[in-house]
Amino acid sequence: MKNVTTKVATLVVLLMTSMSFAQETSSTDDRDQLKFGIKAGVNFSNVYDEEGDDFVADGKTGLAAGAFVSIPLGKFFGIQPEVMYSQKGFKSSGDVLGIDYDYKVTSSYLDIPVLLQVKPSQYFTIVAGPQFSYLLDTKYELNGNSTIDEEEINGDNYKKGVFGAVVGVDFNYQNFVLGTRLGWDVSKTNEDGDTNSPRYKNKVIQVSLGYRF
Repeated sequence: MKNVTTKVATLVVLLMTSMSFAQETSSTDDRDQLKFGIKAGVNFSNVYDEEGDDFVADGKTGLAAGAFVSIPLGKFFGIQPEVMYSQKGFKSSGDVLGIDYDYKVTSSYLDIPVLLQVKPSQYFTIVAGPQFSYLLDTKYELNGNSTIDEEEINGDNYKKGVFGAVVGVDFNYQNFVLGTRLGWDVSKTNEDGDTNSPRYKNKVIQVSLGYRF
């Protein structure tokens, strides 16, 4: 995830530099206007252990796409609800008894963050807030063979809805928005917490490009 973080940081720096030139060509300040938008991008996801134990896994990429509405609360603050289809998960590889394996887990969620906007400039917006994620399906892939675990995620002891938190920055140029997000789960995915796999919660770096109407 360190390499991904470095790439995102570099992208942000380049965009902020371009914004300094954009100020000379665009002077429309619409921070106090209601805006609807759509966006699509990529998730760089992995998992973490809520009990702090070592857990070795590699991150994976997935699709992120959805819509948002920016509701102004004056010029410098606002609320931005979003609805996003979001693929998360992790992958690992190694060998067992001399047999190589590649293992991937892809979980598809409907993410619904409700974000507070802080708008110090018309060119960038700081966002942070809670997120509710509803699990749509989980696909397990071992050496190219995949299955969808319908029985487990539809069981009585499995919560398909989890809560999390999101922070990020949106960079605005005219009607375009480059969004960066850091998100992580904070609640368990099972009711009583007595199984092992629900201890591992999602963490995601998301980069998206959007358009505001």
